[in-house]
Amino acid sequence: MTLEETLRNHAFMHGLADRHVATLAALATEVAFAENEVILADRQQSRYFYLVTSGSVNIELHTPIFTVSVLAVGPGQAFGWSALLDHQDTVFQVRARERTAALRIAGPDLTQACRDDGELGVEMLLRTLQVAAGRIKATEAKFAEMCGVRIQSSAKNEHSPI
Repeated sequence: MTLEETLRNHAFMHGLADRHVATLAALATEVAFAENEVILADRQQSRYFYLVTSGSVNIELHTPIFTVSVLAVGPGQAFGWSALLDHQDTVFQVRARERTAALRIAGPDLTQACRDDGELGVEMLLRTLQVAAGRIKATEAKFAEMCGVRIQSSAKNEHSPI
């Protein structure tokens, strides 16, 4: 399967125009991570945006004393959205839960493509904003759980790329 076909079939890209998929395919590379490999360390600037194609990663809050898994991200989902922002340090660590494959796009290249094509930029903004909102929601839920607070969960859109 070509990178373009893989992107076209990825849930995060669902409904994206063919020309935008082609643009992103030209920027993407396939990468693989071993089980327990740290992909992004906390307090590090994310340089890449990832689309998980197989396996899964944990989004974790890591301290010298403990590590808390906030959210698992699997096939059809994305992480590394802060790579689209200049000089944005991450709070979370990302670690492979198992052997994981993903498509990786350099943040500056993706940002430039979005600036060059406003329609692509709007689509990526809306999609990554949904990812960021999902991270906030997962963090709130984990924090509430740790504090013993039960929160009502709304039905998650099964097509959501978060």
